[in-house]
Amino acid sequence: MNHQLRDFLRSPLAIVSLTMLLGLVVLAAIGPVVWRDAADATNTDAMFAPVSAEHWFGADALGRDVLARVMVATRLSLVMALVATAVGALAGIVLGALPALGGKRIQRFASAVINMGLAFPVLLVAMLVVILLGTSKQTAVIALAITMVPSFARLAQTLSARVGGSEYLAAARLLGISPLRQFTRYVLPNIAEPIVVNVTLSIGAGLLALSSLSFLGVGVQAPEYDWGRLLNDGFDQVYTSPMAAIGPGLVIVLAGLAFGIFGEAVASSLRSKSGASIVRVDALGEPPRAVPDDADDSNAASAAAPSTPQPHTPEVLLDVCGLTVAFPSAAGWRTPVKDVSFRICAGEIVGLVGESGSGKSVTAMAIAGLADPSAVVSARRLTFRGQDLLSLSERQKRLVLSDMGVVFQDSLTALNPAMRVGAQLAEIPRIQQGKGHADSASAAVAALAGVEIADPERRAKQFPHEFSGGMRQRALIAMAEMSEPALLIADEPTTALDVTVQHAVLSLLRRECAQRGQAALVISHDIAVLGQLCQRIIVMYRGEIVEDFDTALLRTPQDLRHPYARALVESVPDMNTDKSVPLATISETMFGGEAA
Repeated sequence: MNHQLRDFLRSPLAIVSLTMLLGLVVLAAIGPVVWRDAADATNTDAMFAPVSAEHWFGADALGRDVLARVMVATRLSLVMALVATAVGALAGIVLGALPALGGKRIQRFASAVINMGLAFPVLLVAMLVVILLGTSKQTAVIALAITMVPSFARLAQTLSARVGGSEYLAAARLLGISPLRQFTRYVLPNIAEPIVVNVTLSIGAGLLALSSLSFLGVGVQAPEYDWGRLLNDGFDQVYTSPMAAIGPGLVIVLAGLAFGIFGEAVASSLRSKSGASIVRVDALGEPPRAVPDDADDSNAASAAAPSTPQPHTPEVLLDVCGLTVAFPSAAGWRTPVKDVSFRICAGEIVGLVGESGSGKSVTAMAIAGLADPSAVVSARRLTFRGQDLLSLSERQKRLVLSDMGVVFQDSLTALNPAMRVGAQLAEIPRIQQGKGHADSASAAVAALAGVEIADPERRAKQFPHEFSGGMRQRALIAMAEMSEPALLIADEPTTALDVTVQHAVLSLLRRECAQRGQAALVISHDIAVLGQLCQRIIVMYRGEIVEDFDTALLRTPQDLRHPYARALVESVPDMNTDKSVPLATISETMFGGEAA
């Protein structure tokens, strides 16, 4: 029993609610067995009998004991509420969470269905179902389940939106993990806690709703009965024998309270543990795209203005020409990446530097096929290992991109918090190499050992939050290297790490690339970090490449052509920097009057 469960069981709310729920479960199990005969036995002498020692809740019009009938009705009432809630929750979760794995069209369609469902009054929907299907207990369950679907769907949609944009789900897509497994292993576990609370509360609400339908005569029909039906039967004698109506009503309230208190206890435990509108893309016009294929590629080359021309080589690994990425927004199309062109050769380590918002990560994710579903990616040419990524089907592109590894920026969000680290690494040999469970687990442990994580067998069984920041970053590198990719994309791999850990991570990246002979694109806003690791540096500013130069020029920034690149290099202090002189900045006149 872990610490959290022990604390939960000690809370007063949990003790009270669990005691009440245990009593309901016992009554549901033994009620029909113990009280069935008394509940069905008619006695003309006891017709409408008041409360007495023999009949605690009185007797009904046929002299049947009301208390016995309440006990017997417990099973049917609970089963109906549980089934309705389960069906409604399952359908709602699928409708709300599954579209997070799809494209923007699927998400918009699901959102429209959810909004339409929430717009209809619950009682109207229930009555419409009853009219169409007829009055019965099955109809009541179906009606209640249908009314629950929109609320569960909206909750799941809201929760899964965060997971849908997470880096660990992007990594799963990059690995080629099936949508079903993405849904069951990556989405559902990370939205489960709030949904469990909502399900628990909904059971209590479902009990009240089903009893209301039966009370109105459109739920359970005679000779069967639930609590709502008994309340309807006892309402006729509310003035002569009020307990015939009060008794079933009291049990309904107590059962609803039991589930409600339990839900609040779970919510309280989870809280202590954890201590935008949709834009219509078709209303924005055509998104910005790359210029036509017959455009002169020299325009893109001149935009980069490389200080040291790169010799043509047949061993070009990645060739990007005219890459443009656009996103829809309320004000129109935003284009954070505009006509970007560069090449990376086999075995080359290239740095991509720029200030926050310059388009570095968007560029890298678009190349890796991990751009946001709402993004529109276009290019005159985009090839990897000679394969034209723009002309491939999604399946073919996934196979080609499996030879590309990605180390994401935030190690805590890049690892699935609901899966053990070893299990996440084991997905790679299991999916890409078809290995069995045992072999995949062994490969994961070996990968952790390969990035110098101590005691890898024990660490593989831990969750990401049990790792330090440096260890999580090493685990990400191990994950990216397990498929032995030809190109490694590292998106700010040293963010939020102290200098010592940062140096260790950079050394690990350099060693892995050297040992495997792989190329790397390392993204950072710190040009000094890239100077320690890379042979060539590409500078991005406002979504465009403004400089592409050899790392040796970091020692002579005056030889750089673009003022932003020069200022970027000059702004990095060294041991000889004069402390009395302000660091270099970019004036407002450097780009036609626009401030940097």
